Amino acid sequence: MSLTLENQLAGGGELSLAEQAYQHLRDRLIMLEIRPGEAINDGKLAAELGIGRTPVREALKRLESDHLVVSYPRRGTFATAVDITALADVSEIRESLEPLAARRAAKLATPAMRSELRSTAGAIAGIDPAGDPYDLMRYDIKVHRLIYRAAANPHLEDVLIRYDNLATRIWCMVLEKVPSVVEHIAEHVELLETIADGDSDQAGKLALEHVTSFEQAIRSVL
Repeated sequence: MSLTLENQLAGGGELSLAEQAYQHLRDRLIMLEIRPGEAINDGKLAAELGIGRTPVREALKRLESDHLVVSYPRRGTFATAVDITALADVSEIRESLEPLAARRAAKLATPAMRSELRSTAGAIAGIDPAGDPYDLMRYDIKVHRLIYRAAANPHLEDVLIRYDNLATRIWCMVLEKVPSVVEHIAEHVELLETIADGDSDQAGKLALEHVTSFEQAIRSVL
C-alpha cells in the first residue's frame, strides 16, 4: 500500500509524508495488525508505503513517544507489548477527560461538525451486528477522534487520542473473547446525537458511562 498526497487533513490541507506514515503505522499498531513485540524494519515499511526512509523514521520517533513502539540500541525498533495491567491507569485518565471532551463538543461543535456527528450516529445505527469485530472497532476509533476534534482543544485532543489508542490496543487483545462489541459500539449513537443536540451535561454523563462500561467489559474476560 503506497501513501499519496491525496490523503488530506480534516481542514483540507495536504499531509506531509511523515504525517501520512505516522497515521498509517499508528492505526496498524493500535489494531494489532503489527503484533506486539514484532520487529519493525523501516526500510521494508518505506518500500511498502512507497516513500523514503526519512519520513518513516520520523513517524517511528513520534510513535515511540506515544508508547506504541520502542527502540533498542543495536537491536532495532519493535511494537510495544500490550500491558493489560495498565487498564486501570488508562481508564482513570479517560474517565476524567472523555466527559470533558464530550461536554466541550456539545457546547462548541460547529454546525458542519454537528451534521457529521449525526451522520456518523446514523451509520452506526445501521451497522451489521454480525460484522467483523475489528471493523466495528474502527467505528469506535472514528467516533472518539470525531468527538475530540469537535471539542476544539488541540491539546486535549492530542492527549485523548494517545490514551484512546492504548485503550484500543487492550480491547483488541481480548476482542474475540468479548461478547458485547456491538453493544459497546452502539452506545455511541446516543452519545453522538446528544452532543449534536448541544446537551453538554448529558453528553458528559454518557461519555463517562461509555468509558466505565469499556473497562468492565475488559475485566469480565481477564
